Amino acid sequence: MLARMYVVLTLVSLVPLLIVGQIVRIYLTEGAELRERGRQQASASITLPALRGSILDQAGRTLAANIARYDLALDPTVPGFAEQASTFFDQLSRLTGQPAAALRRRVAQRTSRQYVLLLRNLDEAAHEEIASWKVPGVQLQERYSRRYNYGPTAAHVLGHVSVDGQGMAGLELQFDEVLKGRPGRRAVQRDRHGVRKVRVDGAVVEPEHGQTVVLTIDLVRQSILEEELARGVAESGARWGTAIAMDPHTGAILALANVPTYDPNAPGRYDDAARRNRAITDRIEPGSTFKLVAAVAAVEQGVVTLEDSIETGDGWAVFGGRTVKDTHAWGTITFADVIALSSNVGMAKVASRLDPGVFYQYARNLGFGQPTWVDLPGEVGGTLKKPSAWSGTTLTSMSRGYEVDATPLQILTAYCALANGGLLVRPYVVAERRDMLGRTVWRASRDSIRRAFKPATARALLPAFERVVEEGTATQARIEGLRIAGKTGTAQKAVGGSYDRHAYRASFVGFFPAEAPEVALIVVLDEPRTSGYGGVVAAPIFRRVARRWAGTLPEVARRLAPVPDLPEPPARAVPDVIGQPATVAASRLMAAGYRVPLPDPADRLRPVAVQQPEPNTLLEPGARVRLRPAAPDTSAPVMPDVTGLSVRQAVFWLAARGVHVEVQGRGRVTAQSVPAGATLPERVVLRCR
Repeated sequence: MLARMYVVLTLVSLVPLLIVGQIVRIYLTEGAELRERGRQQASASITLPALRGSILDQAGRTLAANIARYDLALDPTVPGFAEQASTFFDQLSRLTGQPAAALRRRVAQRTSRQYVLLLRNLDEAAHEEIASWKVPGVQLQERYSRRYNYGPTAAHVLGHVSVDGQGMAGLELQFDEVLKGRPGRRAVQRDRHGVRKVRVDGAVVEPEHGQTVVLTIDLVRQSILEEELARGVAESGARWGTAIAMDPHTGAILALANVPTYDPNAPGRYDDAARRNRAITDRIEPGSTFKLVAAVAAVEQGVVTLEDSIETGDGWAVFGGRTVKDTHAWGTITFADVIALSSNVGMAKVASRLDPGVFYQYARNLGFGQPTWVDLPGEVGGTLKKPSAWSGTTLTSMSRGYEVDATPLQILTAYCALANGGLLVRPYVVAERRDMLGRTVWRASRDSIRRAFKPATARALLPAFERVVEEGTATQARIEGLRIAGKTGTAQKAVGGSYDRHAYRASFVGFFPAEAPEVALIVVLDEPRTSGYGGVVAAPIFRRVARRWAGTLPEVARRLAPVPDLPEPPARAVPDVIGQPATVAASRLMAAGYRVPLPDPADRLRPVAVQQPEPNTLLEPGARVRLRPAAPDTSAPVMPDVTGLSVRQAVFWLAARGVHVEVQGRGRVTAQSVPAGATLPERVVLRCR
């Protein structure tokens, strides 16, 4: 018994020795690693968010920017909250409109014991009000929310972001990387309770804030285009409409609109159809707007001239077993009339003379069957079959815009080539990018993709496309005093594999002024109810937009309302400035409207000895008058005649000679206390009126 007790005591006495040995072993073998782990657990970093860049219009107006928003979280276990809970929920309900019972239920059903997110996206006013209550456990977490200052305006260009600030559509998606920037971080220290504190000696990596994106779009023009498109869609009863305006020389998109549209401040309230940018995502059969391809190919290849006669007969003809019809029986007309009157029969007959490969190549040259590479997401490339896949009627069908698909933007880009002399340009909507300090880090430049056809071809075809507006199918696009060229389009819609005789897409595409184009514009309406013809429903929208835009385009405004030449100013007598200081004399003559070379610095105070032409000579304003100062005079200086001069001129002249001047009154000098020619005094009184 005693022996067992000694054994137990011996073993118990060995335990401290074993513990000490283990501690020594850990210290010697794992100490450094464990100390490093401890430092890592005590250390942490917090993210310093980067500000998302703004989006500005061409004039610098802020279209999209960040605003401070707050999320309201709560730790209901904090001492003191329970006593104020009832008052807190009632106050919060009155402030936000949320039922107090729903707020209490959210707290009761929380998944975390010490945390529940009550409300999101509170504004600054709500933040200040809640903070003033000083309720224990309330946490107001600041974050930044995206704000689109003009609501639905340019929504399909700007796009929108997710709740977490990630680009989801439009430019917000396309330029997400440059807009969002790169977050920074700051080192912090955790205490034994897990509370983080900023380390004074901790490293700080500053965030790289997002770049500002400047658009080619002007807010005023964009608003006009959206208003007139919405009006046109409503008046025609169309399902949807889209319109795009471009600078035909640079490819800069001046405005882009879709109806229906949506508010990017609340994108979830709208369906996919409203958020769809049909200008670049919808492929449509162009209809007669595609006749540009056949016209360019036929004229440039010498197949036809604009003066050649084309027999259209009674308004119908059969090609490859398929009947092609016109709206009227035009009989024998010129090829220019085929374009102006949009004759399907005439264009099909001309296209039949072309080699299919040649026609296909011109369509490719004009950008069909491929993307435009616009800097917006979601663009589709269109459909253009290769000649090997054509049927016996494909060529004549394509000549009037069937068996080919294109986006509205592709059609507009092709007409920009007609407007600028044959160059296919790449459309773009971002003009430049700037850093947080406003410095330009990137600027767009004109990008010509290829020469689609010769300048001579464009010059030859321009009058025919002007006639479309003056006397053809688009007279409702005509504006008195403004030359417009363009083409209407009317295409039956394919539904279920066949064309629906009651469903059309109507369009008009054109540019102005025709002699020096500044704007190219396309309008497309889907299934208008009042009429299926582009000249009836789309052309009036074009006209109203062009008329309202004229005030923002000085050259266009001048053509619409020419300013009469001002009458020539009458000749008048040149003032007599002989004897006056050269500087004073020159300023008097320039004030009278004459051009006078400034005297040399050494001669500015010398009196004028000669003026050419002579004083009182009749001379028109704007003519040149030359002055010759007198040679240096070594005799005693005399008092000059300063009557008629302004106070400033007289004081300048006399003060330069050391004379103290006392001025009585204001205006021009009418009298001087020392007469002209007397010895120059030390003091003189000038009376002015």
